[in-house]
Amino acid sequence: LSRRDRRWLERIGVVALDPHRGYANAVGVHLGHATLVVDHFHIIQLVNRVIDDVRRRVQQEQAGHRGRKRDPLYRVRKLLLKACGDLDARGWQRLADGLRVGDPDGQVAAAWQLKDITRDLYRADDIDHARQTLTLLNAWADSGDIPETRRFAATVRRWEAEILAYFTTGGASNGPTEAVNLTIKQIKRTGRGFTNFDNYRLRLLLRCGVTWQHQPAARLRKRSPRLVA
Repeated sequence: LSRRDRRWLERIGVVALDPHRGYANAVGVHLGHATLVVDHFHIIQLVNRVIDDVRRRVQQEQAGHRGRKRDPLYRVRKLLLKACGDLDARGWQRLADGLRVGDPDGQVAAAWQLKDITRDLYRADDIDHARQTLTLLNAWADSGDIPETRRFAATVRRWEAEILAYFTTGGASNGPTEAVNLTIKQIKRTGRGFTNFDNYRLRLLLRCGVTWQHQPAARLRKRSPRLVA
């Protein structure tokens, strides 16, 4: 950004970023006029990490060891991270059984419900609805004596303005950029690396910067079979 002129910088109105203060400070030096938006992917990632951290701690407290194949919480670790709408009847039953046996104090269940509230936040119809859900999220995270959920709530409060900006910027996200970056890596891997940068750049432009018009191939008319008398 330091190499760009002021006119170029002024054209940037929205910046989506990770919830890392160093990034925000660096952007603020050159783009103080831009609206900062915390990418929703990273907030969901953080709350999923909360579930894993609580599950591992409760597992250690209850069994005295890390999760093993037959441990009830370990067996439902992936179900805990699934969206509620993606669980079928069997999944709900497995999840309920695992929490009943492995989570006697309800700490993992509380973290799991916090995850669901966080997902509801990004389903909000507008910023007012989102603000109400955010208040519920913070209250729920602080209601229990669970250090992991309290830390998550503290992070959310620090970034509240940037989280709510998601709803005033049309859902700004780094998702499209990350998709292009993945494509770039795939091209480099497919080409077994490129020693000539110009060729590499051309290959990327052909893949990412050109809208190809694919014409359907003309259908060849089959020759009629010759009849043999």
